[in-house]
Amino acid sequence: MRKMFLLLGAVALLVTSCSVSKVAREKRNLLSGTWILNDVSYENNSGNFSSTLFNDAQDICFEGSDWFFRDNNSTGRYTIAPSSLCQGGDRFIRWSVVDRAENYTSQLQFKFIDEKLKDISGGLGYRLNIASLTATEMTLKSNNTVDGVTVTIVYEFTKK
Repeated sequence: MRKMFLLLGAVALLVTSCSVSKVAREKRNLLSGTWILNDVSYENNSGNFSSTLFNDAQDICFEGSDWFFRDNNSTGRYTIAPSSLCQGGDRFIRWSVVDRAENYTSQLQFKFIDEKLKDISGGLGYRLNIASLTATEMTLKSNNTVDGVTVTIVYEFTKK
């Protein structure tokens, strides 16, 4: 009988430790769907910046890109339009919302996968702070260091 209680306790602990918080679940539901990345800008420093985002393409290539998040299996994609500066096409991702400790913002994290949902990034991925998220608008931010100074990249989305 005691072993049964220990087993049930262990299973209950495992289930609760793997569950997604209510805040993260709400943000996942809001994220689900198709978004347009309208603008990529920079904060906390002056000057003109150009950067390669997500080890993929120049920042200008992402403006107008289409992002799709499917919440039932945590997969999605973003699509960059082809141009003389940009290698167009779909990039497939696996994503989740990380609910950070109190006084910190939640984060969107993702890594690249192939069409068969297999990891192609060696387990490496990206985390963006969710600065704001509503049913129609989303702002994500990431901090990067340039010459020892923090520069924040700001991603402004609207929902389709």
